[in-house]
Amino acid sequence: MSKLLHITRRDFLGGLALGASAAGLGPLRGMAAPAESGGADYPPSLTGMRGSHPGSFEVAHSVAWAGKRYPAPARLTDPVYDLVVVGGGISGLAAAHFYRQKMGPGASILILDNHDDFGGHAKRNEFNVDGEQLIGYGGSQSIDTPGSYSPAAAQLLRDVGIHTDRFYEYFDREFSDRHKLQRGLYFSEASYGRHAVAAELRRDGSPEAAAHNAAQVARYPLDAASRTALLQLLDAPRDVLAPRTREQKIDYLRGITYRDFLLDHAGVPEPVYLLLRDNIRGWWGVGWDAQSALEAARMGMPGTAALDLGEIDANGEPERDEPYIFHFPDGNAGVARALVRALLPDAIPGSSMEDLVLARADYGKLDLAGSNCRIRLNSTAVDVRHTADQRHVDITYVNRGNVHRVRGRHTVLACYNDIIPHICPELPAEQREAIDYSTKVPLVYMSVAVRNWRAFAELGYSSFSIPRPQMMHSIGLDFPVSMGGYRYAGNPDRPTVLHGSYVPCAPDRGLSAREQHVIGRRAVYETSFAQFEAHIVDTLGGALAGGGFDPERDIAAITVNRWPHGYAYEYNEYSDPPEYGPDNGPHLLGARQLGRISIANSDAAAYAFVDGAIDAAWRATGEQLGVA
Repeated sequence: MSKLLHITRRDFLGGLALGASAAGLGPLRGMAAPAESGGADYPPSLTGMRGSHPGSFEVAHSVAWAGKRYPAPARLTDPVYDLVVVGGGISGLAAAHFYRQKMGPGASILILDNHDDFGGHAKRNEFNVDGEQLIGYGGSQSIDTPGSYSPAAAQLLRDVGIHTDRFYEYFDREFSDRHKLQRGLYFSEASYGRHAVAAELRRDGSPEAAAHNAAQVARYPLDAASRTALLQLLDAPRDVLAPRTREQKIDYLRGITYRDFLLDHAGVPEPVYLLLRDNIRGWWGVGWDAQSALEAARMGMPGTAALDLGEIDANGEPERDEPYIFHFPDGNAGVARALVRALLPDAIPGSSMEDLVLARADYGKLDLAGSNCRIRLNSTAVDVRHTADQRHVDITYVNRGNVHRVRGRHTVLACYNDIIPHICPELPAEQREAIDYSTKVPLVYMSVAVRNWRAFAELGYSSFSIPRPQMMHSIGLDFPVSMGGYRYAGNPDRPTVLHGSYVPCAPDRGLSAREQHVIGRRAVYETSFAQFEAHIVDTLGGALAGGGFDPERDIAAITVNRWPHGYAYEYNEYSDPPEYGPDNGPHLLGARQLGRISIANSDAAAYAFVDGAIDAAWRATGEQLGVA
């Protein structure tokens, strides 16, 4: 059985895997220029700084930060629509889909989005390297655990032609085994004084795993005492919380961080803690200084096995008994594109989830006069309020510097949640306060097009996690998915896309997750493409040097998908009330309907997954369909 059957989303988001798996810049400056395959008229092919790209956020910031007001035009500049959706991500597109399903194809719908592409965080990256088309993802990654989807979310996937069972054929679950690749750790010179590469550790308890761990830890750039302590921690023969009862242990672990557990109870040297600290950044947006030791126990982190806790509640998450393989080559941009195709068939040709992969979207057909459904990009809503008679909602928005006003019989706000109090003056104070409770998790996904992956093959690694990261905390080969005529690079001498992750935070300062997200967001905005580029070059040059990698020769293009307002905030049991979760918390009040205005986004679900966005759209659409 393939090892990938046991790999979860946490593994792919970067981190020290502890399960059963063994698994000069001159010429590069051109990477910031638009790619050859479409330029500004075809956003997926643009390289350089993408995601929250220049031009997408300035208007919103002027409203939220500077209090700027954009006077509404005296007359409507658009027709009256049955539904106006603010936000063209998966939630906004799903709201439009649900509304039209109920009201029929004649329903008039306008979708506004501030970016130059649809999909929100579900972003597609394309490259043309030496005449070969490469596809990657710049945000929302995969359809996680579709077997746990609500009936509405599961039906939506079927309705737009996505059949997740087919990914069992399209995802090459034997890829790493066949190429003898395992997951590695890269210790950077900046953090450890020298470059070093070693394999990740194994935790299957076998003699082979113990021998493997001893051999690999010997290569880690740690002092002798830290190496010994790490191996002892992996064995975890001692219950450091005895003689507490199981219930006492669980309550206690919920109230301390895994950092506290390691340093104060397991007694490991600080270098061992620092080695482990950041391996959940891609999952929680912070390290183990701001997440509970109970979550560490759920994840089977070193030192927790001997606590004998048995089964621990899943903290509001669904049972994850499916492999993490439900991935289009462009990630969940495939879901967004399927929704756009359902709404506007002429904009994306084809009829199946397979032909969707290579279909080229015609952006000129998203916003055609006379169409019942229109998607208007580069459009930032700045004011949303009911008309005096409460029978409509007027939305003022800015498109390419010009101010417009459109009227809708119903409105769904599927945009960034924290902007809503700034653009919706009717929102009650208590609802504003509820929305303000959480904050987005900043995120950067880096797509690096390389001319080959020979260096990975020579070294025997598929990816690297990076302890004590200066910026990127993981990078490696993209998902091995082939479908619809698109073939993953099975030959190491073929071009491919590498995926790098960076979740900025401020560890070991005694700050909560929310406080670290705010600091991280600022860091993302203040980091230039040139800085990201330099770090990517240095990281790949250091990690892959032993495999003959030459950044100047082998890197073809870089796209940095910057999301200062990244994934939805999920409640952190260490710093939030433990009873908070998707079914209980301030987000429920924050998402409350306001007449003909409803709120739909993953923030409103407190759940940073595709089905959270879809379920929020289902709820919001249902609310509006109940308004005569």
